[in-house]
Amino acid sequence: MINTTNLVKNTTYKAVIPFYGYAAISFLAATVLLVLSSNAFGLHYFQPPILAVTHTMALGWGTMMILGASHQLFPVIIEGKLFSNLLAYLSFGITGLGIPLLVYAFYTFNMNFPAQCGALLVNLGILCFLTNITASLVTSKKRNVHAVFVLAATLWLFTATIIGLLLVLNFTNPIFEKDSLHYLSLHAHLGIGGWFLLLVMGVGTRLIPMFLISKYSRPARLWTIFILINMALAGFILIFLYTKGGYLFIIPLAAIFAAVALFAFYCYKSYKVRIRRQTDNQIRISLLSVLMIGVPLILLAVVTLLFAISRVDIRLVMAYGFSIFFGWITAIIFGMTFKTLPFIVWNKVYHHYAGLGKTPNPKDLFDGKIFNIMGIAYLSGFVLFISGILFSYSPLLEVSAFTLLLAAILYNWNVFRVIFYTPTK
Repeated sequence: MINTTNLVKNTTYKAVIPFYGYAAISFLAATVLLVLSSNAFGLHYFQPPILAVTHTMALGWGTMMILGASHQLFPVIIEGKLFSNLLAYLSFGITGLGIPLLVYAFYTFNMNFPAQCGALLVNLGILCFLTNITASLVTSKKRNVHAVFVLAATLWLFTATIIGLLLVLNFTNPIFEKDSLHYLSLHAHLGIGGWFLLLVMGVGTRLIPMFLISKYSRPARLWTIFILINMALAGFILIFLYTKGGYLFIIPLAAIFAAVALFAFYCYKSYKVRIRRQTDNQIRISLLSVLMIGVPLILLAVVTLLFAISRVDIRLVMAYGFSIFFGWITAIIFGMTFKTLPFIVWNKVYHHYAGLGKTPNPKDLFDGKIFNIMGIAYLSGFVLFISGILFSYSPLLEVSAFTLLLAAILYNWNVFRVIFYTPTK
């Protein structure tokens, strides 16, 4: 069992902390956009403000946070070193430049230079990350299923962003037989299922037992999850490209349901046999996020069935997307931010003082009360906004958007309190 202090031994904090700060600001920006365009969520999902919010959450919030954390966690998983800090810096700088251009392009619906340049930069940044973890894995002596999860997820991410780039180009220079909207589902689900779901399961089944101090480990079960997800994604691509779809989409959906059920069971067993009996609020939110996967899955099942009979309800599609980025993914990030970032900063500040005197615990670097208020604001805002979408009630959308903005402000306050922490004399 790896002690949590191992989280800070392999990669320089200079290559990791900027991702956390960027992601926090992106989340704040997304909630500001949400407040400004909350009424749009009662209409069709293919609108400039919604595209801007979605990509801010998917790239600026979810992906940048995961890239940063992965630079720290992947060496722990492979029990080796990160291949290149330079590639880590490049992945941050290049992707970080591309995302605002892309978000601006979607918000103004300018699919010329801003969108094309932004999409190209995002792909180059992801390629730097993919190269870094591939080289790290090749040069390490440790091979395990968790590392394979991360590598495969990154390959799916790169596939999704390449498709995204082609879709952007397709707006002005037709590449595909059909318009970009037709392929939007393919682009989105390769990112959601291949990148977010696959990576969260691979890393989560390592981190959750580690933070709970649980010795539970079933590699064969993890390989089953891995195969199910990748078969589902491959099946989805084939069905999407070569058939009329319909009820056939139930096949990959069933595989995803099975994988998620196995993942939830794995987390449950890790919790049951844990050595650390008391769990903090960060872990509770992380475990809650496991249950929250069920919300978009149920909505996806309903949408799939309705799609098969050609009666898709736009509100359900909107709720499905919102529940992924503002629900499941956000809950995971909330929990894991304050389990990993404080260790990184604590090591930066206090590693020279080890054994020389009393130092605070990493958890003391952020405000627990602010964290709890943030959690309450987030959960209430999420539930109310989903309700506003489903019932097409604009006042509820507006109030809940402000509630989520409050959660983002509190999250940023705590994150930057940790990042700029200085010891008291």
